[in-house]
Amino acid sequence: MARISRQPALDAPLNRAGRIGRAAPQPSRDRFGRATEWIARAMGTPWFLIALTVFCLAWIAWNTMAPQHLRFDAAANGFTALTLMLSLQASYAAPLILLAQNRQDDRERVQIAQDRQRAERNLADTEYLAREIVALRLAMTDLSGEVVTREGLRDELRALVEDLDARASGESADEAAEREERRRKVERRERAERDARER
Repeated sequence: MARISRQPALDAPLNRAGRIGRAAPQPSRDRFGRATEWIARAMGTPWFLIALTVFCLAWIAWNTMAPQHLRFDAAANGFTALTLMLSLQASYAAPLILLAQNRQDDRERVQIAQDRQRAERNLADTEYLAREIVALRLAMTDLSGEVVTREGLRDELRALVEDLDARASGESADEAAEREERRRKVERRERAERDARER
């Protein structure tokens, strides 16, 4: 007879108790919080106020105008049962509203922390890019011996893009040399124009 092993198979997940099989579904910890928010939201609507008003008016009308033997809350006693019901409703409503507000505060706190982290990342990225641009300008100034202007930097970047496009399209060496010569002529002409304007 084959022996049945009591050890679990390695490919079968264990539940919390260490046994193979499905764990019993755990109730959501957040279910009560969502319920309190729903109640607080419902109590803040005009429909709740209208329904509560209609209920109180119907209660008072029934206990005032109904036959004596059908009345259950005497007007002579000041509608004691109605007062107790409204007090009970108010005593539960206040903590439920506070719970809902606390949950909203927690959500806002988390959102503010996430916004702060996002703003810090954006600031760090912006500072990094600014430092890189300054470093690029300084490096180009050191190489060329002249102050790099925005137009000069733009021309250099445009020339690099043209070179990359030409290499990607399979341009021959003669065509590349010719294009480079044209670019240098344009640069010399623009430099001469800038120098003439500065004088």
